[in-house]
Amino acid sequence: MRLAFVGKGGAGKSSIAGTLARLLGGSGEPVLALDSDPMPGLAFSLGVERDDAGIPDEALEEIFENGRTMYRLRSGLTSEEAVTRYAAMGPDGIRFLQLGKARGARGENARSQQAFLHLVKGLPHDSWHLVGDLPGGTRQPFFGWGRYARTVVVVVEPTPASLLSARRLARLADTAPAPRVVAVANKTRAAGDVALVARKSGLTVVGDIPFDPGLATADRLGTAPVDHDDQSPAVGAVNDLLATLLKEEEVRT
Repeated sequence: MRLAFVGKGGAGKSSIAGTLARLLGGSGEPVLALDSDPMPGLAFSLGVERDDAGIPDEALEEIFENGRTMYRLRSGLTSEEAVTRYAAMGPDGIRFLQLGKARGARGENARSQQAFLHLVKGLPHDSWHLVGDLPGGTRQPFFGWGRYARTVVVVVEPTPASLLSARRLARLADTAPAPRVVAVANKTRAAGDVALVARKSGLTVVGDIPFDPGLATADRLGTAPVDHDDQSPAVGAVNDLLATLLKEEEVRT
């Protein structure tokens, strides 16, 4: 699978993406978790020690392309070798790779970020499950960091602002060369919340994650949800979501 999670800020995409990656890795599958969101979040939900560093300079080379200087993985270094060398090892055998987080002047991490795209693009489709956490906004799933994905998962709360964001993503998906775009209803409380998300977003809802105070506690403690309580309602619902996505992937292939 190649999944990219997106949604309005605070909708819970990092928690769901990280939990799903952990559950998939715990089943023995090779998982590469990708964090292209400039705000930290995925590392915490995976249970990986946070590090702001991206792909190191030693892995890069400079090229001149389309009239400007660009960066890519150095010659002779394959994407799979780069994952083995530079992606952090996390619990349940997952690997974790991120963009270099901005710490200074604008463009400081451009080299690492360009190499990130090159690395992801070069990974064979049968080598890793990719589970990514995208920046908020409407452009990234289709024209930015989410271009590797076969399925874009929009995480939607049953609130007006989150529903509006999801609808805008759905409209863009209709006009862009997009992969499959689906929705997950998150923090649901009422019986009609899933139907509301489907109606207002115009997307097929493939998962229902109930409001779970345990997730807020895990977030406050900086602990992965599956490590805080792997039997919680939200973790169970993410496990159901994973089963649904795996079954759909089998049908598609």
